[in-house]
Amino acid sequence: MVNRRQDRKFVVSDPEKCNGCRICEYVCSMVNEKTFNPYKSRIRVINMSPLANMAISCRKCEDPVCVASCPKNALSQEENTGIIRVNEHACTGCGWCIGACSFGALNLHPDKKIAYTCNSCTDLDSNNEPQCVQWCTENALQYVTAETLAQKARQKIVTQLLEVHETNNNNKEDKKTESK
Repeated sequence: MVNRRQDRKFVVSDPEKCNGCRICEYVCSMVNEKTFNPYKSRIRVINMSPLANMAISCRKCEDPVCVASCPKNALSQEENTGIIRVNEHACTGCGWCIGACSFGALNLHPDKKIAYTCNSCTDLDSNNEPQCVQWCTENALQYVTAETLAQKARQKIVTQLLEVHETNNNNKEDKKTESK
């Protein structure tokens, strides 16, 4: 069965839950590189402020600029999964793909000096979910489709609007009570 593009899953991080522990980086490097080395991880934790963290991973774009930017045609995208594959023999480590990615999801391998990015643990038997998601102690990582992510954002906005509306109504009631 061929996945529709909108059904492609990718790892997303909830900055409200991520505590910056970097377990996802260590798990990823161990699973893919057989070493506990966050510099070899395919997911990166970014510290946005002392109290705000976020993990960054490949978003499996519909028309990936990283693939288009490669002067050696070393990158390709799998049709079904959207996973970006790097031909290690063709990649020269020029970094054009890294610079082109709006999400900062590609990296230069510290030893091999080639580009690499999230493979969603498809090379492993991972119960159809990347290991970083399975091991996240705070449940800050999710493996979702773009539609699921958009639906969650819509739900959050509606909830916030309802809370504001309820607060405004409560304030009006308080003012009526005070004026009596």
